[in-house]
Amino acid sequence: MTVKTLLLIPIGTIATPFLSKYGAPRQPASAAEQNIGIITLNAHHNFEQALEDLKEFDYIWILFWFDRNANWKPKVLPPNSGRVKRGLFATRAPYRPNPIGLSLCRLIDIRGRRIRIENPDMLDGTPILDIKPYIPHAEAFPDARSGWIGEANEQCTPSYRLLFSPAVERKFKEIGTKESRDVRTYLTSILSRDPYPHAYRRIKTMKDGTSVIAVRRWRFTFEIDGKNIRVTESFRGKQTIKNTHTQ
Repeated sequence: MTVKTLLLIPIGTIATPFLSKYGAPRQPASAAEQNIGIITLNAHHNFEQALEDLKEFDYIWILFWFDRNANWKPKVLPPNSGRVKRGLFATRAPYRPNPIGLSLCRLIDIRGRRIRIENPDMLDGTPILDIKPYIPHAEAFPDARSGWIGEANEQCTPSYRLLFSPAVERKFKEIGTKESRDVRTYLTSILSRDPYPHAYRRIKTMKDGTSVIAVRRWRFTFEIDGKNIRVTESFRGKQTIKNTHTQ
């Protein structure tokens, strides 16, 4: 018998500081600073009993739904992959046939139906599908091959240093602490590794030779000076810069 449709019902949602992918870490272990996420399980399902004994574990697996992705892609371009597209199933990219996410997070505490975790990589309001304990002796294989990801991690030291002009720093203050932090984090993560135009990233060289990168509603012009990236100006986006960037 072929099962054509499966019904998944979220068991709860998570509250995190991240409103968009630009500020969220790629993985919990790669978070630049400590953040707290709070999973609230749905009421009237006896989930309080289901959580019994879980507090004795240091880490938990969280299965969730990438609810803000509308399609999937067989080949994607992860940030650490340089300019080489990878097969989707060899990545943790969110653009999947079934947009199921999997994260390993440190468990802080459990109070009723509320579970606090450290360094979530999920967006605020993400639906939670399941929770499982992390079992070191069954799931930790430190000597296992990690393919292109292991090779990329050995070579992922940023090559460029970002310098922001006074005008851009003033703009960061105007747009608010949370959004400016997310934008600054995204600019640094992309430009410090590869500031050159690419068909699958939101970097473009304009007719006058100016380099522009799109981040949400903003556009930033920048110059490459040796190993320094000088981000010179910022403005609200008007022109379209194609985006197929993946996590």
